Amino acid sequence: MKSEREKMLAGEPYLAWDEALFQARVDCRHSLMALNNSIPNTPQWREAIDALIPNNQGAYLEPPFRCDYGDNIKVGKNFYANFNCVILDVAEVHFGDNVLLAPNVQIYTAGHPVEVEPRINGVEFGKTITVGNNVWIGGGVIICPGVNIGDNSVIGAGSVVTKDIPANVVAAGNPCRVIRPIEAQN
Repeated sequence: MKSEREKMLAGEPYLAWDEALFQARVDCRHSLMALNNSIPNTPQWREAIDALIPNNQGAYLEPPFRCDYGDNIKVGKNFYANFNCVILDVAEVHFGDNVLLAPNVQIYTAGHPVEVEPRINGVEFGKTITVGNNVWIGGGVIICPGVNIGDNSVIGAGSVVTKDIPANVVAAGNPCRVIRPIEAQN
């Protein structure tokens, strides 16, 4: 029989108020408190990031930063998240190399059933989000569950990304849509 955490990570419906999941979120809050009360580029700040996001390859997180678990966030080299980033990581969130998140970016892997009864009983689900290499996400962008953003793309400020965005494009809007391709510069 699968644990609620195993169901959560598999994208299956799970009970969010499971005791082990609740404790994992509380433990994450301790790491977040350490991060959000530290000064960037200090040993305390680096230790807090390393505790929060294992194997992060030198991620730079501007406090304040918020997430559910932290260990479901996978980042490549040169990852940067500006102020007020929120990542609801009930499913994995994968970032490639050289990803830039502007202030107030919100990334949501979590979802709830539309049906009332399971929703009020604490049933949730998650869908993995993947952001490719060399991606810039503009200020105030919301990325919804299950979205993939291709390499080298730019998402304009204030966009709500509800569907996959291909590589090498500028996309923006609510809902976010491709505006134009990114062409090689001479």
